[in-house]
Amino acid sequence: MRTTSTGRAGRAAALFLSLGLVALTSAPTPAPALAPAAAASTPAAPAGDADPLDFAVVVDQSESLSAADLAREVEAAALLVQGEISQRSRATVIGFGSSEEPGQSPVREVCPPTVADTAGRQRLSDCVQQLSRRDPARTGPGTDFPAAIRQAVDRLTERGDAATPRVVFLLTDGRLDVADSPEYGKDRTSRQANGAKRLTDALARARREKVQIWPLGFGSGIDRAALTAMARGGYQPGCADTSAATPRMRVVADSAGIDEAFQETFAAARCAGVSPGDSKRPPADLYVTIPPVATDGTITVTKHDPAVTVTYYDPRGRRVSAGTDLDGSRFELSGQDGPVEALRVSDPLPGRWRAHVEAPAEHRNREVAVRAIWQGRLGSEVLLDPASPRPGEETVVQVRMQTRRGVVITDPALLAGIKVTAQLAGDGFPPVRVALADDGEGPDATASDVRFTGTVTVPATATGALRLTTLMAAPGVTSDRRPLHARVSHGTPDVVAGLTVERVTVHPGDSVRGTLSVTNNARTPRTLRLALADQAPGTQLRLDPATVTAAPNSRRDVPFTLTVGEDTAPGDLGGQITVADTGDTARVLDTAFLDVRVDAPPTWWERWWRVVVGAAAAALLLGAFVAVRLLARRRRRDLAGVELELLGGGRSLDRLSVRGGQAQGGVFRFTVEQARGAAPTLQRARPGASRSHQLHRTGGGELRLRPHGGREQTLRPGEAAPLGDDEGLEVAVHDRRSAGGTARTAPYRRGGDTHRTAAGAGGFLGRLRPARDPAGRAGVPRQRGDDPGDPRDGHGGGTWSRPGRDRGTAPEDGDRGSRTDSTDSTWDPHF
Repeated sequence: MRTTSTGRAGRAAALFLSLGLVALTSAPTPAPALAPAAAASTPAAPAGDADPLDFAVVVDQSESLSAADLAREVEAAALLVQGEISQRSRATVIGFGSSEEPGQSPVREVCPPTVADTAGRQRLSDCVQQLSRRDPARTGPGTDFPAAIRQAVDRLTERGDAATPRVVFLLTDGRLDVADSPEYGKDRTSRQANGAKRLTDALARARREKVQIWPLGFGSGIDRAALTAMARGGYQPGCADTSAATPRMRVVADSAGIDEAFQETFAAARCAGVSPGDSKRPPADLYVTIPPVATDGTITVTKHDPAVTVTYYDPRGRRVSAGTDLDGSRFELSGQDGPVEALRVSDPLPGRWRAHVEAPAEHRNREVAVRAIWQGRLGSEVLLDPASPRPGEETVVQVRMQTRRGVVITDPALLAGIKVTAQLAGDGFPPVRVALADDGEGPDATASDVRFTGTVTVPATATGALRLTTLMAAPGVTSDRRPLHARVSHGTPDVVAGLTVERVTVHPGDSVRGTLSVTNNARTPRTLRLALADQAPGTQLRLDPATVTAAPNSRRDVPFTLTVGEDTAPGDLGGQITVADTGDTARVLDTAFLDVRVDAPPTWWERWWRVVVGAAAAALLLGAFVAVRLLARRRRRDLAGVELELLGGGRSLDRLSVRGGQAQGGVFRFTVEQARGAAPTLQRARPGASRSHQLHRTGGGELRLRPHGGREQTLRPGEAAPLGDDEGLEVAVHDRRSAGGTARTAPYRRGGDTHRTAAGAGGFLGRLRPARDPAGRAGVPRQRGDDPGDPRDGHGGGTWSRPGRDRGTAPEDGDRGSRTDSTDSTWDPHF
């Protein structure tokens, strides 16, 4: 196309070519003719080498392309050499314009057909850079679609295997423009008409040669109808029998979405899947998900700047390195020194992969994007029931899928939009198509369990061998098309057998039980052989017994075990168990799917957590019991609330209550103080006091008094005991706790006499007695103000103060506040 806009076709072409090579995993394969294959016991894993693809990227180099577009082509070309997986694929890169003057050619083949092996990738990397050097002397400014398509078809058909898919990706920013090309006619009008006719002829040839054409348009000057005609004019059958795999055109408004458009277009043409990932500026962690169905995948990191470095981690958090094997995956890393890196992985672990990107501070101005292009080549496991049907007999067909890793696909979301069919072929009849469904109806037992079931009636003309091939088509998924072989039986079979196997979850080293039910109608013994089929590589299973002998005219049930090896990887065990009659050319009598899941060996905690938790609970209960006992003992020994009453001469002289925290270690120390001319009082002992008395409570709640210089003795509440060195003085103990929480004082006893204290029933009466004057005289009533320690005022008469009290003394309930001592103004005996 001539200059009419800021087109993006040249840059788009190189980027698409490179993305296509990144995405290449396994090529679409036409349905082959049914042919004998390996026996059913052959492992189901598809070949590890990806199928090849012959493709050409045809780039519009008309004068509408800017220098920036051409520069981007060189950047995108790095993907061409880094993303290719198949060593057998061939790539061709063609630039095109028009031929309007002598010496000009409408096409420019910058990269001839090149095998994309290691050396070929380097040649492609070098030659694709020629797209950035447009030569007006060799190529005109127009847009000659017919010449471009003819050149691509020539190169795709001149060599190579006819069974290899052939695809043309046509990139353009305009429409057919050969008005100034003399070879198309004498005037501009006839030239355009002849150009359209030659384009139709070129498309017809592409269709005959089975070459698909996927046009991609950029910008606003696109002739959508012409691009649609080009897509429909080429070969239509795609890599799968789905609408997504049918060639179609696509138009992108500008270069902003070009990467995504190229990947999706290439994925559709290759029956591959695309997983978009994160896009951030470095430093950052970028995540992209590879699904369980993927058997080949490429993680691409578009860095733009070679200074950006990338470190890759698998879904288990392990760093992966190029050229290494890890859990069956093989890694190949390339492009570290270019604008795009590619980590190609065979048999990738499913899950979230992480690409950690770093860059120097001056190289962090552009976002780095990660994507994954993947494809799943699934192996089909097929059961026939009966395994050896008779001509004219209806047979149930059941199919399930597994990857090369042996992962059985059980999530229908992974195969959204899948179509599964089967074809029965054999001796004596033409192929019969078998419809399969996973809808829970008819022979299908459970809907959406990814087991496709259908029925087919074996043609009455069948004479011998049977071949059943399954075909599946879904986005990103292809089938291995490996046939199941069987034989028809005639009349009543001599031996009939059936298999049942447990559906369980086991650990490595465990065993799975099964039963073989066999009926031998023959007159001779028959030996049956049990075997495993469709096992994933590395699976460690053992059947015991491997053979069973059936006596003549007998029926028996024979138990067998399937032992899982110690090194078996966790996951679902795919495959089947078969039983064959060794005396009848190894005719398969029955098959059964393995529905066994292997979990990782239990950890120490998983094995013993019940014991540990039980022991911890017992220890906790024991600790709680001990704590409760200790707390109860401590509370029994607590002296808080105990009130001491000092007695002398048959009457109450003073009281002192024990507060919480004053009885250190359950022992309360106190002294009797007597100032000159005052009555004796009780005081909490100062630290280091030499003449202190001790009161404590035993664990059984008994109160014990040890007077200074005397022997320890037991005190019952209200009972008085002498204070040893303090002659003539006694102390009685009143326990509020034993009195039901009241401040009542029990009667104290001394010898055979019973006296009342001055509180409650006794002590209060004692307070009503006339006080003694300092000279010891009784019956002299105190008037208000006579006692300097009396805190009360305004009333007199029948109330009496406590003896020997100074002003500021605490009330009679024993909470005496801050009693002041003349010798130590800092000691608070009530703290």
